Amino acid sequence: MASFGAQVANWVDQVEGASEAVLKESAQELAEQSDQLLVDLVYRAPVSPSGYRRTGFLRSSLMASTVQMPAINPTAQPAKKRNYTFDATEITAAIANMELGGRLFMGYVAAYSGHVHYGANGRAGRPWVDLAAQRWPSIVADKERELKARLGL
Repeated sequence: MASFGAQVANWVDQVEGASEAVLKESAQELAEQSDQLLVDLVYRAPVSPSGYRRTGFLRSSLMASTVQMPAINPTAQPAKKRNYTFDATEITAAIANMELGGRLFMGYVAAYSGHVHYGANGRAGRPWVDLAAQRWPSIVADKERELKARLGL
């Protein structure tokens, strides 16, 4: 039996624009699932004993680029008494500019994002990025099925 990649390649080569559609829709879904995992693992978790106020800053720090990995900004900290919301506009724009064979880099640039993801100061990590990345093959397969259904294939 052909590998997953070979199966996807076989049918997308037969439908003009299918490869690009599967790629871009999958990338958008990956960003959305990463955000949802962050909400589930961090923002819906019990409040920290330190009393740290959840501002949404970490969620809002997700950046995307087709040129290079967004770097963690060591000075990126939430402003006091301000709440932040996740806005996928930049991610969507980067995905729209992707080309087949190119790359898309997504990363959280909040100064403390690594501490939350990997853990620090005796606190367990909440590896939402790793968990989202592990879903990539199933996300692509789901988007392939959705596109086939929309095209009546």
